[in-house]
Amino acid sequence: MIATTYIALGILFLVGLAADALGRRTRLPRVTLLLICGVIAGESGFSLLPREVQPLYGPLSDIALTMVAFLLGGALTRENLRNHAGAILWVSISVVIATVFIVAFGMLMIGVALPLALLLGAMATATDPAATQDAIQQTSAKGDFPETLLGIVAIDDAWGMLAFSVMIAFAAILLGNGDASTEIIAAFKEIGGGLLLGSAIGIPSAYLTGRLKAGQPMLTEALGLVFLTAGLALAFEVSYLIAGMCAGAWIVNLARHHDRAFHEIENLEWPFMVLFFVLAGASMDSKVLMQIGPLGLVFIITRIIARYIGGWLGGRISGSPKQQSHLFGLALLPQAGVAVGMALVAAQAFPQWQETLVTLSVGTTVFFELIGPPLTGWAIRREAKNR
Repeated sequence: MIATTYIALGILFLVGLAADALGRRTRLPRVTLLLICGVIAGESGFSLLPREVQPLYGPLSDIALTMVAFLLGGALTRENLRNHAGAILWVSISVVIATVFIVAFGMLMIGVALPLALLLGAMATATDPAATQDAIQQTSAKGDFPETLLGIVAIDDAWGMLAFSVMIAFAAILLGNGDASTEIIAAFKEIGGGLLLGSAIGIPSAYLTGRLKAGQPMLTEALGLVFLTAGLALAFEVSYLIAGMCAGAWIVNLARHHDRAFHEIENLEWPFMVLFFVLAGASMDSKVLMQIGPLGLVFIITRIIARYIGGWLGGRISGSPKQQSHLFGLALLPQAGVAVGMALVAAQAFPQWQETLVTLSVGTTVFFELIGPPLTGWAIRREAKNR
């Protein structure tokens, strides 16, 4: 059993190496290649992955996404915020608001009940910071547009969680169910608790890390902070994404004695991401795509339209260049397991819609995880070409 697990992990790392090499020689995103490999190797494909490896997906996703959150927080430097704060704030808020209402409106137009339409609109706000960040890294693009995108994906899930909680409360009011304030309080606890935890870890770490010589000590420090943040966030039931982002932002802005607080994480991140995306692909049920029907088609179309309009509107309000404004939304299309998590929470509150919520979230996540990263890469290259 242990030998099988080791062999499988070795093969997965080599698959990641091959995906990296192919991605460098083509314009195919490494994330999409790894997801496809996972789908082929998983239950939807040839069932090549041993069952002993599949339970690793949960813990790996926690650690991999916490690493991503630290690096995204590291993008929120004073300089980046000074130059792009308006675009980061307005685009992230505008995309979330547009997504909720345009997707909900589309659902209403095909006869979906208002409470369910609001839930689906809120669920559509979820993004995939890991896939977006990797697509940005793979293009090796520099400048205002990729820097702004990193800032947006660092905070937009917080707005999405708030919107989702508010929509659950509205749905409960419309149906006359329960206490509407409970979900909003839970969202503030998850977000506020994540900010407090990230601050409690990040502020002292800014002054304590990097005191030893570069190399192995820094790597140990970085790993220790990532695992500590993920573990405490799960223990206190707060968002590890927000906690990691907040800690990374504090460290990169307060540390004066070393240039890159998490340079070591960048070196270590990719092996974790390889396992994360391959196992994520293996956990996807591609057959669900065939079950989402007209409801899923309308969801996909309206979400794409909403992201485009929201990104364009936020860019215009913030005064971003025109060649960037119409590309923000397309670069923010990847949708990850956060949407499935939202669907499970909503299904627990409204069991009468459980099948619709879960099937739709899984099916559309498969779709957007496959087409989202290529569009993110295309948008970044397009903006660089038009600059």
